[in-house]
Amino acid sequence: MSTPDLIRIVSRDSPMALAQVERVRSELAAHHPGLRTEVVPVKTSGDKWMGALAQLGGKGAFTKEVDAALIAGEADLAVHCLKDIPGDRPLPAGTVFAAYLPRDDVRDALIHPAGLTLAELPPGTRIGTSSVRRVAQLAAAHPDLECVPFRGNANRRLDKLAAGEADALLLAVSGLERIHRTDVITEILPTDSMCPPIGAGILTLQCRETDHDTIAAVAPLNDPTTYREAAAERMFLHVLQGHCNSPIAGYAHTDDTGQLALRGQVFTPDGKRVLEATETAGPLDPDTLGMSVAVTLLRQGARELIDAIAH
Repeated sequence: MSTPDLIRIVSRDSPMALAQVERVRSELAAHHPGLRTEVVPVKTSGDKWMGALAQLGGKGAFTKEVDAALIAGEADLAVHCLKDIPGDRPLPAGTVFAAYLPRDDVRDALIHPAGLTLAELPPGTRIGTSSVRRVAQLAAAHPDLECVPFRGNANRRLDKLAAGEADALLLAVSGLERIHRTDVITEILPTDSMCPPIGAGILTLQCRETDHDTIAAVAPLNDPTTYREAAAERMFLHVLQGHCNSPIAGYAHTDDTGQLALRGQVFTPDGKRVLEATETAGPLDPDTLGMSVAVTLLRQGARELIDAIAH
């Protein structure tokens, strides 16, 4: 196998997505000084649509056009936020995840123009978010707050907040870091009070499975710890067969001793029922850990909760 002369990288064309591509280009250059990279930006249906994602078929709306460019040979490598990739169905045929970059911050951030924390927000405060996971967790812990639908990239959501379309906003810390806007963060919410989505803070690189040279070129970028955490979370979501309207949260974390643990939650949309399970891997591999936590929640009634939600 030889290192390619050129790798064409396909990605969504949002500022955050292009910032993620620049990170990948920089890391590839560090490992392969002579390698040229070229960006192939695409606008996905999820980026163009401002309504409910379920009407577009869910999270796949953010990956479909990217996948198509990769499969058609118009690009050699796709950069994805793992949280945007559906977990209830396999990757498109002929493609494979070739690397997982070291995980970024998994937490959510509150943005409030007057600097109030979540606990300080008065009843009736309008919080901008279209995430069913966030809505359910806010409803469970802060039922006096109101969530208003907010779609668009992070910059657009900040503009909407500034225009008064909401009183506060929830965004991912990692996303704000990528677009250099951590200055707007009022409070970073601990994972105990706002459990992350599956794949939070993880950038993954996807290739055609027959493109052995590109797979070998990106292999040095893979972080084994992130790979194990991603595998546990993705298997957890796959076994639950959650859809885009399912309030599901899951977070696999590796402690200082290398022990992997997974916390999983399933909610009703109104937050009135919360199913939760936490297990450590012990002798289990990551896939088995994810499966075990999912089965524990299924025994608690997760299937009925998920199937009762329209999508």
